[in-house]
Amino acid sequence: MLTNGYGLVNNKKDTLPKVLITDYVHPVLPSTLEKHGFEVVYDETMNNDKLIFCIHEYTGLVINSKMTIDKTKIDLAVQLQWVARLGSGLEIIDLAYCNQKNIRVVNSPEGNCHAVAEHEIGMLLALCNNLLKADREVRNFIWDREGNRGTELRGKTLGIIGMGHTGSALAEKMSSWGLSVIYYDKYKERIPSGLRFVTKVGLEELQRRSDIISLHVPLTDETNQWIDKIFLQKCKDGVIISNTSRGQVCHTRDLIEALQSGKIYGACLDVFENEKPGTFTDSEKEMYRLLYSMQNVVLSPHIAGWTKESLYYISAFILQKLGYSK
Repeated sequence: MLTNGYGLVNNKKDTLPKVLITDYVHPVLPSTLEKHGFEVVYDETMNNDKLIFCIHEYTGLVINSKMTIDKTKIDLAVQLQWVARLGSGLEIIDLAYCNQKNIRVVNSPEGNCHAVAEHEIGMLLALCNNLLKADREVRNFIWDREGNRGTELRGKTLGIIGMGHTGSALAEKMSSWGLSVIYYDKYKERIPSGLRFVTKVGLEELQRRSDIISLHVPLTDETNQWIDKIFLQKCKDGVIISNTSRGQVCHTRDLIEALQSGKIYGACLDVFENEKPGTFTDSEKEMYRLLYSMQNVVLSPHIAGWTKESLYYISAFILQKLGYSK
């Protein structure tokens, strides 16, 4: 701490606006914020309970899915000017109240959309070609070619629900695979010009025609538990359900029932209703044990957008939207 020529305290760090980063990010994000005059507090141990006691200190927040920015926190955040959501899902932020308080909210779905699309294609290939089962068998000296005969994606109809950044990235990557690609999006009238081969249809037509239904929707009151028994009954027999959006979009017990009955051929799931196994109730343990035991599902722990490249691009898009050049 220094004094200037007038005897006043001059502590530059104390005068800097503060930004809190609550999750692991690419170094370009904190370094660029510091270059633009912010004091950056990088605390991956931050949780919702702790944030209540310190949110008043910050001008900006950089958060991931473990944090929620609700009315209580917003009222305490007397200096807050912006919230940056790493990735896409904005259901963790009270957007209306942020808007009312003139707090800017940005996210970065462009940063990991290609990672999610590639991951989903990998899951579909693993499911349709029995790759996980075959891998386990070979490691156990079992050589069963006929028992692992696969099915090709070529010639199938891919139905994409939600044609935002990730749905569009999936359609683009599937463009040369010989599939018929259709989509349903209640809120999107236009799609990128490069996706002219994709046909917009109504929801019932998508359910009736699709061999694969790929979900790319935000979690809202409208989509919560949307993929339930009624939805699945309207789908083509033998459909594959692929969900890399939000776990709560699917009613897990109804999905399991449809998998057991054969109504659904298989499922690719990167997201789940409860993604914290340590908090499972006895009922949830029983439900997930059943799901995990099924041979016709491919599962991953919410890592579809989790690549080395997306780590950088998520941060880069956040900085771009906030107006801070690297």
